[in-house]
Amino acid sequence: MHSAAAISRAGATSCLMNSASPAAVIAATLALSACVSTGERPTPAANSTQQAASLAPSPAPIDLPCIQTTHGCTAINPDVTQANIRQTICVSGYTRTVRPATAYTNGVKAKLMSEAGLDSSRMSDYELDHIIPLAVGGHPRKLSNLQLQPWYGQNSALEKDGLERRLQHMVCKGRISLIDAQHCIAENWQACETDIAAGRIPSGGRVITQSVSGATQ
Repeated sequence: MHSAAAISRAGATSCLMNSASPAAVIAATLALSACVSTGERPTPAANSTQQAASLAPSPAPIDLPCIQTTHGCTAINPDVTQANIRQTICVSGYTRTVRPATAYTNGVKAKLMSEAGLDSSRMSDYELDHIIPLAVGGHPRKLSNLQLQPWYGQNSALEKDGLERRLQHMVCKGRISLIDAQHCIAENWQACETDIAAGRIPSGGRVITQSVSGATQ
């Protein structure tokens, strides 16, 4: 069976034979034969290339600054640093000053439940969890630091809340750095809880502060 390209070339040759001089027909036939032997294809028009590029998905934006984990970069509060923990997370009542309004959190919770295929009638079964808690400098509002978490059952919000308080205490007592505490709970909070309970102090946290150069804090 002849390919569409071969039929097209045959049609072009036939047309030339009917309308051109014998010399022109020979030249055209040789040119078409060269294309077949080399496998050359026409170069797409510039505007087609530009159109294809415009349809390509853009890279997902990164919420900076963020803690790098194996499953993404989780947003942290740029106003909380190791240098100012005595004026921020280690002050009693600090989290109340940065916690988002209920109207905002309920809106985000409804969005995440819809995306997960969960019925809105079950909204009270879930907490809108800060992956890196506010108590150790997690970002209050950015979506990369927000997730649904069931209140009860295995790996529940109540269980994670206990780890959050313990990490805050350890950071404020100088037993673990702020960045390492943030990475520990963002990477895998269940494994983090196991390590802390066993007296193993995690390390190796890394903050991404620039999307282009990948510079770290």
